[in-house]
Amino acid sequence: MKDKVFPTLVLTIICVVASLLLVFAHELTKDSIAEQKEKKFSSSVESLFGKVDSKLLDSNFGNDEIEAIAVTSDGRTAIQVIADGYSKEGINILVGIDENGAVSGIEFVSLGETPGLGSKVRDQEDFRKQFYGETEPAEEFDAISGATFSSKGMKHAVDTALEVYNENKEAILGG
Repeated sequence: MKDKVFPTLVLTIICVVASLLLVFAHELTKDSIAEQKEKKFSSSVESLFGKVDSKLLDSNFGNDEIEAIAVTSDGRTAIQVIADGYSKEGINILVGIDENGAVSGIEFVSLGETPGLGSKVRDQEDFRKQFYGETEPAEEFDAISGATFSSKGMKHAVDTALEVYNENKEAILGG
């Protein structure tokens, strides 16, 4: 009997100690991780609009793909969208929308797509520029050859930002 209980008891104690250490490590680092995410978001907004004051909104307006929304004092909006490309949640972009409701810029927060193929959505500026000036989701777009899934994911991310902006414009700009 002792031979069966003792290994189970030792394994249980090891699991409890490991779990407690993980909880402790999480509690110790969660504020630092949140601060780093906020700095990355702020630097992306600055890259998109330049040095400007912005206010971060608390809502994603019911869309799980929206990570954050910031509004500048002059009525421009930055919407962070995480979308699937070839990789699940591989496209993390900030879509800049000007005071007229048109896409004015796209900044990458991170990109988890295949280097050399899917990363072309970031590296080819002409691809990104086709979305500039859009006020509604476009029916057609020019995909990058060899990066079809990444191109479609990028279009979906931009369309998601525009849809959320257009459906919630008053709430977003009203703060």
